[in-house]
Amino acid sequence: MRLLLVVDDPSLASGIRIALKPEHYTVDHLTDGDAALSALQSEPFDAVILDLGLPHVDGMDVLRTIRRLGSQVPILVLTARDAVDHRIEGLDAGADDYLTKPFEVDELKARLRALLRRSQGQTNGVLKFRGISLDPQTLIVTHQHQTVPLSRRELALLQEFMSHPGRVFTRDTLTRLIYGWEEDVESNAIEVHIHHLRRKLFPDVVRTVRGIGYVMDKPEQAAP
Repeated sequence: MRLLLVVDDPSLASGIRIALKPEHYTVDHLTDGDAALSALQSEPFDAVILDLGLPHVDGMDVLRTIRRLGSQVPILVLTARDAVDHRIEGLDAGADDYLTKPFEVDELKARLRALLRRSQGQTNGVLKFRGISLDPQTLIVTHQHQTVPLSRRELALLQEFMSHPGRVFTRDTLTRLIYGWEEDVESNAIEVHIHHLRRKLFPDVVRTVRGIGYVMDKPEQAAP
């Protein structure tokens, strides 16, 4: 899962990134509202952690603008503004959840998990598809009740496919989702990860769409 963290406080941003690293999120960090608006209009993200107190463009303006543009990306707002009317204003502007600073990192993680579950239409948080089960909290993957060991990137890739069955992803989109803005990504990295998923799970777990990208097909519906 790729997250956009928009926080201008370097110590807070560093703390959040360190806390989320064991959860196998890909976290890209920006420090101002202008850059956040640009990234959200051009890059794929699964969720956003947005501080309201930002330079140049206030976080509330970022929130209102991105919703006005039609984006439905889940947004968790961070703020020191703890008055009820401020929380109501943020939720009415399009925030999916609200966390007042200071906060415990365990609560941040829990709220992120809940937010992502809702956005994916999951009730218990465990992704299940074509005999595969993936628990985002424990990061355990099973196939036909057997545990399947996956690398961090393989796990992130599988989670993207299982969260969006039937969606065709281009290689460039998958690269940004899995690696974010990290540099020195090998040109065939996605192909290698998909090869490993097919070997560890089953050959048609992910189908190649020639000339476009990759998809995890939805099972065919039985005739009534």
